[in-house]
Amino acid sequence: MSIDVIIDQAEVERRTIRKSDWVACNSAFIDCRTPGSDRKENYAFIGAGVSQNASQVVNLTENHGFNTGAAGMPNGISNNLHLHFTAEVFINLGGTFRLRWGVDGKQGEYVSTDGDIVSIPTWIFRGFTNEGPDEAILYTVLGRDAPGGIIWGPSVLKEAESYGLHLTADNRLIDTVAGDVVPENVPLITPMQQRYIDELSTYSVDELRTRVVQPGDRVYSRNALLCAALPGGGAELSLAIGYGMTQDRRQVPRIHEPHSFNVAWIRAAAGEGLLRHRHDKTQALLVKSGRWEITLNGDPTTTVELGSSDSFSVPEGSWREFRCVEGGDSGFGELLVINGGDDRVYLDWAPEVVEAARRADWMIDPNGYLAPVGVMVTATEDD
Repeated sequence: MSIDVIIDQAEVERRTIRKSDWVACNSAFIDCRTPGSDRKENYAFIGAGVSQNASQVVNLTENHGFNTGAAGMPNGISNNLHLHFTAEVFINLGGTFRLRWGVDGKQGEYVSTDGDIVSIPTWIFRGFTNEGPDEAILYTVLGRDAPGGIIWGPSVLKEAESYGLHLTADNRLIDTVAGDVVPENVPLITPMQQRYIDELSTYSVDELRTRVVQPGDRVYSRNALLCAALPGGGAELSLAIGYGMTQDRRQVPRIHEPHSFNVAWIRAAAGEGLLRHRHDKTQALLVKSGRWEITLNGDPTTTVELGSSDSFSVPEGSWREFRCVEGGDSGFGELLVINGGDDRVYLDWAPEVVEAARRADWMIDPNGYLAPVGVMVTATEDD
C-alpha cells in the first residue's frame, strides 16, 4: 500500500453511525402483524441485509463484503423461525434472548446474555425471543454483500397470509391490508417442501455452544499487535471468528469456519489503544463499552469520538489509530472489530511505530507475526 488514502472530515462524518442515527423499521418482515412478533424493530447500518421492506433506512449502502444491522424487540416479542444462506452472527449488546433452532424451534435452545457472540449455522431455521428488558438489542452481522434473502418457516408464512401479508419471489412484501395488490406476473413464496426440510442439518445444544463466544470464553493476548509494547499502544486482542489481524502466532479463534468476515474484541485502558496502521480490507468498528477516539490520516483534525453502540466504517487503505479515552465498568473500553474477508488481515504499521518497536526488540517476521529483533537479525537470506 504505497498510495496514501486521505479521508476528509465530511467522509468521517458520513461513515459514523451513532446510536442516535439508528432508524427503526417496524414492518421489515412478513411476520410484522403476527401476535407476539408485531413490535419488532429492524435496523440496517451497513447494507440492507435481508429486510423485505423497500422503505427500510440504510445508514451506509456501499459494499463491505458483509452487512451489519440490529434487532430490537420489547420483552416477550419474538423473531419467528427463518433460514439464512450466508452467515448470521449476533452480538448481544445487553439483554437476555432465548435462541431456538430447527423447523419447529424444538431442535435446541440457547439463552444469550450480554456480551455474547453467537454464530448461527447457515441453512437451519432459527428464531429468538427477548426475555430481558425492553431495550435489549441484538447487533447482527450477515455474510456477503448480497445475503440472498431468507426462507421463513412454513407455519410463519401460513399465519402471515391470514393477516394479509405475502412475499413475492423477488423478495417484496405485499400488504393487502395497506392496499397492495398481489402481482399477477410474479409468483408468491410458498412454504419449503417437507422433503427439503428433511435434508437440513441438525445441531445439538453442545454443537451450537461451540459457535458461541461468551465473555468468559474470551482469551486476550497482550502481544497480538506490534504496538503492544509502546506507550499508548497497549491494546489487547481476543479472536472470536477467524484469525483477523492478530500478529500473535499462538492465537487461535474459537470459530474457524469462513463467514466472509472476521470478528475480534479489542480492549484497552484509558490512554491505550492501537497506534497508527492501515490495511486493505473493509472494516467496521462497534463500541461495546467506554469511549474511543478514532483518528484518520494521522491527523488529529480528522478524529471522531464514539460511545456505546456507536459504530464507524474505516475506508480501506486509510491510516487509522484507535485510542480508549474512557474505560467501561471493568476499567477497560471494549471495541468490536469486523474486517471483511476470510483471510488473515496483514497490517501495515506507520514508520514511527516500526522504528519504536524495533528499539523495543520487536518486529514482524516474514509470516506476519511478532518476533524478537535479536532472533531475526541472525536469520540468513535465501539465495
